[in-house]
Amino acid sequence: MDVAMAITLFHCQEARSMRSLWLINELNLDAEVITLSFGEELRSDDYMSRHPLGRVPCLIDGDTTLYESGAITEWLCENYDTKNLWRKPGDPERAEWLQWLHYAETICVHVASLTQQQIVIFDSELRSPTVRKLETRRLEKAIEVLETQLENQDYLLKSGFSGADIGVGYSLHAGRLFTDISVFPNVSRYYERLSKRPAFQLSLPEPGATNLIYTEENYWMEPS
Repeated sequence: MDVAMAITLFHCQEARSMRSLWLINELNLDAEVITLSFGEELRSDDYMSRHPLGRVPCLIDGDTTLYESGAITEWLCENYDTKNLWRKPGDPERAEWLQWLHYAETICVHVASLTQQQIVIFDSELRSPTVRKLETRRLEKAIEVLETQLENQDYLLKSGFSGADIGVGYSLHAGRLFTDISVFPNVSRYYERLSKRPAFQLSLPEPGATNLIYTEENYWMEPS
């Protein structure tokens, strides 16, 4: 396997780029991680020359630039996997690996909507209780699918931990801020298992870190 060229990851604390950082840590890759604030730094001309929407993640690997977290997972696993985190074409679990890798966004789209409603929109009068209620329920329905999948296994694939768990695991990490995942016992045990991994722990903000997106223990809706 070729030695990795210079890898750079642009990251915001606990944003979707945490998936890429977690995977880099799992693979023990030598990468430069540039942590940006969630705001003006993302909209600078310099950064937007790399990511046209001014979002994270953005990964630069030699001459390759990628800014979709699922694509980054596939790229890093395809090129650098030594930990059996990938399921290559022809593997019996390939289709299932791809399915769960991208299911992570099915969960996260609702997390993003709730983040917007409860954090990004500063004026409480502009927030919509109806949107918050609908998106919370949609998030819970997406988590219910995981609850069934994890009925008799520790990870999403029967063979064990993979890059797909990183994608979904991040979605749960953020999703748990907006709904009580303890009502899903299989999912709760799964998240606890993932959150104890050293590579996951290394991906969290360091104590005292600034420019955090999430500053509260949870943002659950109050009962109406």
